Amino acid sequence: MPSQTFMIAMIFWAFILLFFMSVGGYFMFRKFMKVLPKADGKSKLDWQNYYVDTSRHMWTDSSKNFLELLVSPVPGPFRDIARHSIAARIAQVALEANATEVTQQHCIEGYILATPKRDYPSLVKFLEKQDIDYTPYKHLMV
Repeated sequence: MPSQTFMIAMIFWAFILLFFMSVGGYFMFRKFMKVLPKADGKSKLDWQNYYVDTSRHMWTDSSKNFLELLVSPVPGPFRDIARHSIAARIAQVALEANATEVTQQHCIEGYILATPKRDYPSLVKFLEKQDIDYTPYKHLMV
């Protein structure tokens, strides 16, 4: 018969594995939901790719550098995904404004719109730390 310590260790590892599989499943489900087509026939990911590709010529070196500054607080493993979704939202803002190039104002507005509401406190802290004036866009953080 197995010892008591061995049984406790097996139960412990079972919970650890269950936890990691749950976390992985959660993120896989979120990615799956982004790929599902919406009412217009395109998925959220399709629209992000469309906005990024359509606005590629509008990005200047200064707006690209500003985008890098904006995504700098995102942890490294998630930075590429965050950069793509934030750039897509910024591009959408610029295209809807019929702009010829992406400006810092488009970047700030798109960054705020791309950020989930639960992250607004850290967003505000980051913008203030970087001395970025976001007062014209405070109404978006409601």
